[in-house]
Amino acid sequence: MQPARLDLRINQGATLRKPLLMMQPVYVYKPITVIQATAPLLLTVPTHGLIGDWPIWIEGVTGWGELSRDKTRQPFHLAKVTNADTLELNAFNGTGRNATGGMIVYQPPVDLTDCTARMFIRDAAGTLLLELTTENDRLVIAAPGRLIITLTAEETAAITWTKGRYDLELTMSNGDVTRWAEGDVVVSREVTHD
Repeated sequence: MQPARLDLRINQGATLRKPLLMMQPVYVYKPITVIQATAPLLLTVPTHGLIGDWPIWIEGVTGWGELSRDKTRQPFHLAKVTNADTLELNAFNGTGRNATGGMIVYQPPVDLTDCTARMFIRDAAGTLLLELTTENDRLVIAAPGRLIITLTAEETAAITWTKGRYDLELTMSNGDVTRWAEGDVVVSREVTHD
């Protein structure tokens, strides 16, 4: 698997809570039975299978072309789970719309049960600048497919370096190790401080 390229920014002196969504490489397709004329927009998608807010694409809707997005070339919509059969798209106002049909498409979350994670940030010479792991609570598995990078305001205030490079490795419950993401890290210096 090719690791995702994701550059990170740390604001010195500010709390960092950066969620990372881990998605499987397959797509799930679920039919939309009703596109409700509401604000925010509600979609009835029986047994959609999502358990929390999650990225979706919409394909094949009639009467509202802006909803449809190509999953291979366009950004996703963030769907909020209202219940087991309903999703909310807060960015859309469906009032007065008469759209029908279509499918939601999503990549299911990776099962992170009994998974551990570690992320090391190093400088160009390879010196360790910052270690984030599930063991030191700087990486938190919050839900299926959801990992949160967490640093306190005090921890970011103590950072003295301005750039580095990282990779993020997951050790799955079966022992497999996968490099999930990698990229550059930039620290934005705090101006408002004591």
